[in-house]
Amino acid sequence: MSGHAVAHPGGCLCGQIRFTIDAEPQGARMCWCRDCQRIASGSPTVNVLFDEESVHYTGEMTKLTLIADSGNTVERGFCPTCGAQMYSRTVSPAGMPMRVRAGTLDDPALMAPQYHIWTDSAPSWAALDPALPRYHKGPGSALVEE
Repeated sequence: MSGHAVAHPGGCLCGQIRFTIDAEPQGARMCWCRDCQRIASGSPTVNVLFDEESVHYTGEMTKLTLIADSGNTVERGFCPTCGAQMYSRTVSPAGMPMRVRAGTLDDPALMAPQYHIWTDSAPSWAALDPALPRYHKGPGSALVEE
């Protein structure tokens, strides 16, 4: 195998935004923070993590920057035409992977979620996969014990 990563393409619902990712995923997770529930209409966001430099978008993108429950400054990108959520990235502190929404990948099965985060914010009816680790808050916080 050559040292080059396979390109992972994707896009929004209406096709106005397209992207290519030229790296392999670093991980995948489901986030139940209240911001994610709001943008995902009650579900968690399902995110595949990549180095920000490897993700290349084309098309018009609307961006919203807010302070997340973690206290981090987070930018979210979405399509202004169809409203599809494309990504979130931590602006401050720097150095965290970009979170690409799994459903926007042409191959949404590229990497299955490995754990749930912010489960303290999940509604009582949330379907949490019992096989996956659950964190009370963000990654690296206390794990939920059964």
